[in-house]
Amino acid sequence: MEKTILFGGLTPIHEKLIKGAVESLGYRAEFLPTPDNGSLSVGREYCNRGMCNPTYYTVGNLIKFLKEMEKEGISVEERFAFVTVGACGPCRFGMYEMEYRHALKEAGFRNFNVSILNQDTFSSEGIIELSPSLIWRLVKAIWIADILRDIGYQIRPYELNRGETDNRLSEAAETVYSALRENSSILKLLKVLKRIRNSFSSIEVDYSRVKPVVSVIGEFWAHTTEGDGNYNIHRWLEEEGAEVKPEPIAGWIDYQLFMEREKILLQMRSKGISKKLVKRLISVSAMANTFRAVYNIFRHALSGKPRPLPSQRLLRDISKGYFDHFVVGGEGHLEVAKHIYNVKFHKSHMVLSVKPFGCMPSTQSDGAQARVLSDYPESIFISVETSGDGEVNVKSRIQMKLFEAKKAAQAEFEEASKRVGVGLEELSKLIMANRELRNPFSRMSKEGISTTTKFLMANSERILTTRRQIEDGLPVY
Repeated sequence: MEKTILFGGLTPIHEKLIKGAVESLGYRAEFLPTPDNGSLSVGREYCNRGMCNPTYYTVGNLIKFLKEMEKEGISVEERFAFVTVGACGPCRFGMYEMEYRHALKEAGFRNFNVSILNQDTFSSEGIIELSPSLIWRLVKAIWIADILRDIGYQIRPYELNRGETDNRLSEAAETVYSALRENSSILKLLKVLKRIRNSFSSIEVDYSRVKPVVSVIGEFWAHTTEGDGNYNIHRWLEEEGAEVKPEPIAGWIDYQLFMEREKILLQMRSKGISKKLVKRLISVSAMANTFRAVYNIFRHALSGKPRPLPSQRLLRDISKGYFDHFVVGGEGHLEVAKHIYNVKFHKSHMVLSVKPFGCMPSTQSDGAQARVLSDYPESIFISVETSGDGEVNVKSRIQMKLFEAKKAAQAEFEEASKRVGVGLEELSKLIMANRELRNPFSRMSKEGISTTTKFLMANSERILTTRRQIEDGLPVY
């Protein structure tokens, strides 16, 4: 019997679309449930001590799933195989493979198959082959999941009908999943995304709700997952009145390709130029440029509302003097670079760095963040560690910084309000009077940070016209 590939550890929408990409090659695939605190307990029971939370959550989640399947009478060692990403370096991420095998053996699954996709060498071992075809299909799936997730976080805080954005996202995920399962071309996927754009455009929003934009960065798994592993931090921030700016997985892959290019250039400087290195450099550069181009093509199918990927060269340059970009492991220099990027280029009101308890690369970044805060005193920044407990204390600390961010967002809007001559209460009434102003794809100015300020500055003429029409007793169009 052909084995079903199990995978997990990302967001639900990423896993749904990855499933479609993998199935398009003829594999049987299933993603694991989102890890919860029960998974953490199982992971701590079977893993070695001293692991980081992502290890406990992901390993425990797999074992928990297998035990549940075993109770249903399924021979899990014959039925399933697990696929995960591997790497080397100072981060304990390089130990995940060993921990999976050790914990599975301790849990009684001695012969369970674990396959590895090595992100350092773009190679694989086990049941699945990391072929160029699979890489391309995974890229399409992850890129679309990124932009759908981003657009959801931009629209949901302002929706008039609660739950409508999530419903549209679920429908979109099913549509894209089917298209990816059929290995649809870029052109066909663009047509799908345009239909999704039309679906989202029917969501009515109220952009008069002044909300601070909070950028969530940190260790890759901790800032990506949407569950107990980070105290459901994204949705909690929304409930507390923020607009969340999540990090795309595409940015992480873009970083990996950029660093591979940097390493090749370093080799050329130290060892001299060779035909092999030149070919490798051309190949990596072409891949990076193609992937970024595809990301932008998908973004534009959704009216460019999903945020663009920042330049990796820019991120490297602005983090110089704070963190050596050749010090790899975890997110390397990215935690410092993203913090500076958000503050210097006015991308968010607040930066929240989330990391597992005892994460060594993130601890290194925290040391550098003290210098960043000294040089950028206007930054509203907080770094928190997640350990599976202490949730109340962590969220209490975040709330204090979020209060500062709310004040900053309000002050920013009030300044824009004076320039346009429309107050918040009136803006809300004008939006309710004009359906076009309730369009989630309304134009946004490059001025300001908050969505409300950007909306007011970009649509001031239409807003003032709506006011005049109401005052003159004319119909509003």
